[in-house]
Amino acid sequence: MTNIARVSLLLAVGLLGACAGDDNTTSDTPTTVAPTSAAPSTTAAPSTTAGATTTAVPTTTGTVPTTTTPVLEGPAADLSEELVGGSGPFIGAAVGLAVPDGYVEQEFVAAGTASSYRAVGELTGDGMWTFEPDTTAEYRTRVLVRRPADLSTASGTVIVEWLNVSGGLDANPDYASTAEEIVRQGHVWVGVSAQLIGVDGGPVLVGAPGAEAVVGKGLVGIDPERYGSLDHPGDGYSFDIFTQVARAVRAGDAAVGGLVPELVLAAGESQSAIALTTYYNGVQPLTDAFDGFFVHSRASAALPLVGPGEYADLSGAISAPVTPVLRGDLDAPVLELQAESDVVGLLDSVAVRQPDTERFRLWEVAGTAHADRHLMGALADSLECGAPVNDGPMHVVAKAALRALDTWVRTGEAPAEMPRLETDDSSGEPQIVRDQDGIARGGIRTPAVDVPVVALSGVAGPNPDLLCLLLGSTNPIAPERLAEMYPTRADYEAAFAASADDAIAAGIVLPEDRDALLAFAHPDLLAG
Repeated sequence: MTNIARVSLLLAVGLLGACAGDDNTTSDTPTTVAPTSAAPSTTAAPSTTAGATTTAVPTTTGTVPTTTTPVLEGPAADLSEELVGGSGPFIGAAVGLAVPDGYVEQEFVAAGTASSYRAVGELTGDGMWTFEPDTTAEYRTRVLVRRPADLSTASGTVIVEWLNVSGGLDANPDYASTAEEIVRQGHVWVGVSAQLIGVDGGPVLVGAPGAEAVVGKGLVGIDPERYGSLDHPGDGYSFDIFTQVARAVRAGDAAVGGLVPELVLAAGESQSAIALTTYYNGVQPLTDAFDGFFVHSRASAALPLVGPGEYADLSGAISAPVTPVLRGDLDAPVLELQAESDVVGLLDSVAVRQPDTERFRLWEVAGTAHADRHLMGALADSLECGAPVNDGPMHVVAKAALRALDTWVRTGEAPAEMPRLETDDSSGEPQIVRDQDGIARGGIRTPAVDVPVVALSGVAGPNPDLLCLLLGSTNPIAPERLAEMYPTRADYEAAFAASADDAIAAGIVLPEDRDALLAFAHPDLLAG
C-alpha cells in the first residue's frame, strides 16, 4: 500500500517528533466538531469522590500509602467509523513502517464528548494532585491500530501510545523502539492522536530539514481527503480523550477486533511521557483506566492543563518551578526508562529521581541519547551536529523494559532494581560522572559501554541547535587506548559476547535480542 507514511520526511524523533520513511522492515539491525457517527454518552468524566482511605503497602524501600478512591465509570470513545481513502494512514516514523507479518493495520475516528480538568489546590512536587472535571467539548480524533490478524495469537495486552507531537506531527517513538517485542508477543498497539497539533496543526517545537511540507499542518492539513472530518477541541481535553480510547479498547471494541484485553498499558515518550506524568498524578486516580505505565524519557516537568482550543506549552512546563515525581499511592505500576541524555541538561530528570518501590522502577541507561541513530534513520548521517549522533542500543533495552512491565502487571513480579547513573553537582549543575574514555559511570550497562571501541555519550556535539542537543554523540577512542584494552580482536569479541550474556542475565536485554546486541560490536575498528 502506498501512502504518505512511506515517504521519507527526514524528521527527528522523541522530543523532536519522528520521521516517516521508506523503511519496510521491523528489523532490529541498527540503522544509519460535530461527530458524523453516533457519539457515546456525553457524561462528564467522574469527579473526585470524598472519603478516600489510605493504607500502607510494603515496598522494597519501606512503605508507600495507597489511596482507595471509588472510581466511577465514564464515557468511552466511539470507534465505529473507520478512516479510509486519501493517501492511507499517516504516522511519523523512520523505522517499523511496514505492517508486520501476521498483523493488520486500521485507522478509526475516535469520537465523543470529553472533559477538561482543573486542579483542586496546589500542584505539588510529590505528585499527589487532585483534579476535577471542568468544561466539556465534542471531539473527533484519530486512532491507529496494529493488531494480530489471528486474535487467537494475541497476548491479551493492549499498548495505548500517546502519540508525540513535538515535531509538529504525530509520531510513534515507543512503537518504533519496541515494535519487535510487540509483534513477537502478539500485543495490540493503539496510537492515539491525543493532542491538538497532531490533528489540526500548530506551532512546531523543533523542526528538521526536509519535512517542511508536512510539519505543523496536522493530519487535517496533510491529508484532508482522509482526515478532513477530524476536529480537536484543545490539549486540555487530551487526557480524557486518552481515557475514553482506553475504555473503548478495554470493552473489546471492534477497532481491536473485538478482543477483550487482559491488560491495557499506557505508553509515551518525551513530550508524551511528560503528558503521562500529568495523567498519572491527576487523572489515573479518577479513572483507573490503565493497568500500568511505560514512561519513557520524561523531563522534570508535567504537561500543563490548558483552556479550550489551546496548545499545552511544553517549553513553559520544562521551565516551571514545580518538578513533580510520580505519585506513590496508585495500584498501576510505572516503569520509567531514561536515556543518559535525559538525566542532566535540557530534560533534567535527575531533579525528579525517586526511590524504587513495589509500584515504581527507574531504569537509566548509560551511553544512550534521547534520540539516536536507530530512531533517526537516514537523517542521522546528514545532520551537522559536530559529532556523529549516538549509536547506542537504547531500543534494545526498551524492549526488555516493556516486557518487564507487562510481566509485572500480569504476575506481580517487579522488574529488577537498577543502579542510577553517577552524577556530581559540585559545580552547581548536575553532571554525569565519566571514566577516562568519556563514558558514563553507573546506570544500566550494556557491552557497548562496558566493552567499548567508541565512546557513546548523551553529550551532544558542539552544534548548539536544539535538534542536536538531544542526539548525544558517538566519539572515537584513540587507537593506542584500544590496543591497551584489547590485545586482539578475538579478545574484544569474547569480552563483548560475555558482557552481552551478563546483560541478558540481568534482565536488561531479552534473550531473543542477543544477536541484535552483538550487532553493536565493531571489531573492524581494531587493528589486526
